[in-house]
Amino acid sequence: MPIEKNELTKSVHAGLTTEKTTGAVIAPIFQTSTFEQISPGETKGFDYSRGGNPTRGLLEEALAKLEEAKFGLAFSSGLAAEQAIIQILDKDSHIIVSDDVYGGTGRLFRQIYEKYGLSFDFVDMSNIENIKNKINNKTKMIWIETPTNPTLKLVDIKESCKLAKNSDITVVVDNTFCSPVFQSPLSLGADIVVHSTTKYIGGHSDLIGGAIMTSNEKVYERLSFVQKAVGAVPSPIECFLTLRSIKTLALRMGQHEKNAFNVAKYLTEQKKIKNVIYPGLESHPQYDLAKKQMKGFSGIISFTWNGPYEELVKFTQSLELIILAESLGGVESLINHPEKMTHGSVPKGLREKLGIDEKLLRLSVGIENSDDIIKDLDKAIKLSSLS
Repeated sequence: MPIEKNELTKSVHAGLTTEKTTGAVIAPIFQTSTFEQISPGETKGFDYSRGGNPTRGLLEEALAKLEEAKFGLAFSSGLAAEQAIIQILDKDSHIIVSDDVYGGTGRLFRQIYEKYGLSFDFVDMSNIENIKNKINNKTKMIWIETPTNPTLKLVDIKESCKLAKNSDITVVVDNTFCSPVFQSPLSLGADIVVHSTTKYIGGHSDLIGGAIMTSNEKVYERLSFVQKAVGAVPSPIECFLTLRSIKTLALRMGQHEKNAFNVAKYLTEQKKIKNVIYPGLESHPQYDLAKKQMKGFSGIISFTWNGPYEELVKFTQSLELIILAESLGGVESLINHPEKMTHGSVPKGLREKLGIDEKLLRLSVGIENSDDIIKDLDKAIKLSSLS
């Protein structure tokens, strides 16, 4: 019987398989497009790297272990992974989606897949009744993002899955913001978990990637076919880098959370900052749900600037340690203005309804010393005054 591993051990050993030929502890990069065959159609396990590559195979094994899934699939980006999931649906399928999903997800659904006969309803899933009210006889998928990006609303995964199971609906959970360290959607009833591995799993702002994990064999077979047929796969070097990053995932997530909690408490005390949103604060409207379904609160904080937009711009430009940039989940702290950056493609009316306005900022707290992060924020707040 295998020993039960905690998150630290799981991260280190996921995908760690000694290479058979040389005994190398770290798997080599199989930087090849094709493989010699024994005879026509008889391979040694691989024929062409789009269909399969040893380095990618190890990454997919590691990804599955992280989410305690039977199967893992790696893709060239988070959106490539999301596209593969949508491509397993039949024409005329109806999908219910979190209303404030990542802007690129919404763009993919609204501007690409609505053209191909799929229909999407974007609803506030923090109220489970909103999901229930949208289910009809064409509903084939519920697409959950929790916490949501960037307003950090939570969705009750377990209750959502109960609705779906009664109607034979596939539940997808975007687990990017929590990582497998802090949330386990499959254990709560989800069918598919999707990640942008660019973010916390990669964790160093040096690669682009996506992942899908599932324990449903039929779903896996369909997704695997799409992966091979469409070909949006990562290169061996990106797989290698992701494997390397996974080894420190649990350690990094612990530091992200510790820092974010300290920074969130600091921000709540600042006159220039209001409406600090962080699942780990008791002021979060779904704090009890966060404690129930999350094992940790992760490292993302959203907050509203209390002052003119021009001051907000000066604040972001006055930061020294924290970088104004898109993306999140890297070891360095990043600040983002969703309205102008990551969520610019969201329809203006919906942005306003969600509270994604010119005063909202999203902070991805890195693993630097939290006192240094707070000093940087404090200095920038003081320098932001236009008077």
